[in-house]
Amino acid sequence: MPIVSPILANPLIDGRQSERAMLVRRGVQRLLSQMGAHILPELSLATGRRADLVVLTRQGDIWIIEIKSSVEDFKADRKWPEYRLHCDRFFFATHPGVPAEIFPQECGFILSDGYGAEMMREAPEHRLATATRKALMLRIARAGAARLLAAELAGVQVEAVEGESE
Repeated sequence: MPIVSPILANPLIDGRQSERAMLVRRGVQRLLSQMGAHILPELSLATGRRADLVVLTRQGDIWIIEIKSSVEDFKADRKWPEYRLHCDRFFFATHPGVPAEIFPQECGFILSDGYGAEMMREAPEHRLATATRKALMLRIARAGAARLLAAELAGVQVEAVEGESE
């Protein structure tokens, strides 16, 4: 039996996310699920950057949501403009303890309390190029399928999600 397992108990939590960031994520995921969107956390992009949440809307739009758990977290992270190259809309998400004024007006803004969230500001649309969209859709599909298989191999009961056939 190997000492290190290649299958994580939860492949969506790798220890880099703070407890606060995970609460923000949970609230945002609940909001997006209510909107009929599907969410893939912690997706590596072609650039090597890792998006906190990649969202596929019912209309086929791709959103990226960057979670910021503190003012310091936001100030230390200057890579966020790169994410715009990989989505139709870009949002920041945080909790009520972080002042909304620090986030750029040209980005969407979501406020989460861990139990739910509210979209405080819509993100402007900047459509992806067709080739970029196709490559990203393939990346999303492959990552989702790999995570589903990992969960199944780990013995996690996986059920179909309502609306998958749409």
